[in-house]
Amino acid sequence: MTGPRGGNDRGGNYRGRNDRGGGEAIVLSLGSNLGDRLANLQLGMDVLAGGGLDLQAVSSVYETDPVGGVDQGDYLNAVLLAGSSLPPRDILAKCATAETAAGRVRTQRWGPRTLDVDIIICGAVVSADLALTLPHPRAHERAFVLVPWLELDAHAELPGKGPVASLLRALPATSDSTGSYLTGPNSSGTVRRRPELRLTLPVPEAGAPCS
Repeated sequence: MTGPRGGNDRGGNYRGRNDRGGGEAIVLSLGSNLGDRLANLQLGMDVLAGGGLDLQAVSSVYETDPVGGVDQGDYLNAVLLAGSSLPPRDILAKCATAETAAGRVRTQRWGPRTLDVDIIICGAVVSADLALTLPHPRAHERAFVLVPWLELDAHAELPGKGPVASLLRALPATSDSTGSYLTGPNSSGTVRRRPELRLTLPVPEAGAPCS
């Protein structure tokens, strides 16, 4: 069952922080550069929805240059806002399940992938665990995370780093009239909004727990 389309009204689908139950505010970053990229992002969202993870908003879709130095195609990226009372490791397991559903095979660090789902924050949780570092240790350097996140929440903050708007301004970047965000070689390449591409925010079935 699907609901309103996200990535449309610059945060218009953001229903607030966990207004359908308690738990932490969760920010997830999705990316794909293999196969049907948009379909992979949608599949990831559909698999993530429910089971204790309440998807609350999805950003516009952005096309971005790859990072890491590996020769590969451009990515489609989006950010999800969610709420959950699940432990961070359980959310990580749900992210891995979504990646597997999209056919993710891990063969090369920074290499191409059908779907990548990163946890950016789990509320104010701070963790130095090698299996799950929170907040995401490179989120503050990545325009493809910051731009769509800021689109959804103008007051977003990355714990330990500060307001997302300030982090974005600190990147060597300029925006242009096409909706692109042009970033320097030490950040994340060009981030181009793709308004013709849309993701549908899943809505839980009636009676299903959200968080």
